[in-house]
Amino acid sequence: AHHPDLPDRPTTSLAAHGTPVDPARFADTLAETFARWLARWRGEGFAPVRQRWLDRAHPIGTALTARLPDGTAHDGLFDGLDADGALILRLADGQRRVIHAADVFLI
Repeated sequence: AHHPDLPDRPTTSLAAHGTPVDPARFADTLAETFARWLARWRGEGFAPVRQRWLDRAHPIGTALTARLPDGTAHDGLFDGLDADGALILRLADGQRRVIHAADVFLI
């Protein structure tokens, strides 16, 4: 598998770093892992999924740009996820903006 060359951001792949991955094996592993987390979500609610994501996310305070579906962009600092999993972005004026859908970039 090869990574795309995109004009607006760097890209890479595991193969480019010496770790080729068999696509079928990866798909099987992904499906099994997704099923396990979906079962946990259904059994325990979203809180453990959210916490696991936050444990592996960029640190609170990381500078981000969130590009919304309408094309507008908001710069701010990562301030966590709300209870539904939406991005919380702290804007320069101190306000917190909850973002449910966006392409998110490090700045």
